[in-house]
Amino acid sequence: MHSFELGPIRPPSEAYSLLIRATRNCSWNRCKFCHTYKGKKFQLRPVEDIKEDIRIAKAIHNEIKELSWKSGYDGRIRETATMMLNNPPSEAYYNVAMWLYYGGESAFLQDANSLIMKTNELTDTIKFLKESFPDIKRITSYARSKTAAKKSPDELTELCSSGLTRLHIGLESGYDPLLNYMDKGVTAAEQITGGRKVVESGISLCEYVILGLGGEDKWREHAIQTAMVLNEIDPAFIRVRTLTVNHGMSLYDEIENNNFVRATDDKIVKEEKLFISHLNCHSTYVSDHITNLLQEVEGILPQDKEKMLAIIDKFQTLPAEEKINFRIGRRTGVYNQLDDLNDSGKRQVVKQLKHRLGLNGEQPDEKRISRIMERFI
Repeated sequence: MHSFELGPIRPPSEAYSLLIRATRNCSWNRCKFCHTYKGKKFQLRPVEDIKEDIRIAKAIHNEIKELSWKSGYDGRIRETATMMLNNPPSEAYYNVAMWLYYGGESAFLQDANSLIMKTNELTDTIKFLKESFPDIKRITSYARSKTAAKKSPDELTELCSSGLTRLHIGLESGYDPLLNYMDKGVTAAEQITGGRKVVESGISLCEYVILGLGGEDKWREHAIQTAMVLNEIDPAFIRVRTLTVNHGMSLYDEIENNNFVRATDDKIVKEEKLFISHLNCHSTYVSDHITNLLQEVEGILPQDKEKMLAIIDKFQTLPAEEKINFRIGRRTGVYNQLDDLNDSGKRQVVKQLKHRLGLNGEQPDEKRISRIMERFI
């Protein structure tokens, strides 16, 4: 049975991409708010090993194509991929089948910082991937700002020319004291340098921001300074996540020791409003994660700014009991948008959940809501 190595995560926007593991784990791996790679050693994979995984992915691809004829689907890949998804022999088969089902046009290089590879080796890998799968139109990867800042403009331009389409970078914050506290290992200035280099190379840049990362004390500085950094970078995409903490993170111990106080949803919404109001860039603002309370706050900046702020205003002007109802409904996955408050069926489900979870009080149990959120990370 064919199989190839897969890393633990990828961005939600790469859910239907072919996953190729270029490096193992995270080259920094110290951020207080991250648990994904804790206890795991970073490794650069030999290029030949990466190419062998690509060859295996190609073999699985060919096997599914051949099966589409043998199964009477006359070469129709989507139908065969569906059959494979129902009973995949391995995770690798599942990934290739899912990729083919959704068109087979994108690939994502794992893990946390593929850009740390030598430029010629990363270029070689990308070219081999494109030669193996000529129909691929988009190749993306995670990267660190500091790594991008160390690359020369010529190196990034070379990567763009070879076929690297987009880089996903965890900016998280643009406020230096907060970056230092969270042990992010980068300064705001380095974030700007790295981000600008990527943008100027022609590679599409997606920057991630963590709402609530400033907690109760630094939320205002976090919002304003992060917006200022993004205005300087002007990335193609800004994607927001909401801080969610579990036992595997060192930030959990900070919370337990009262060194960090988590912001409530009301404060985070206030922070997001301040953040958006200070954004003066030309980016697509995306809220594509279940941890975000107001996932419908999305749009293209600057033209959609007022529409986005109006959604936040709508939440902020809700009666207190309605805010609590929406928060619980959203955190349990029942509500997707504010208009779901008008859905009597969903309201009944939330009412039952509130009773079952012991959240019927006038003020919700913040710790219990935080525990509910943990299941999403």
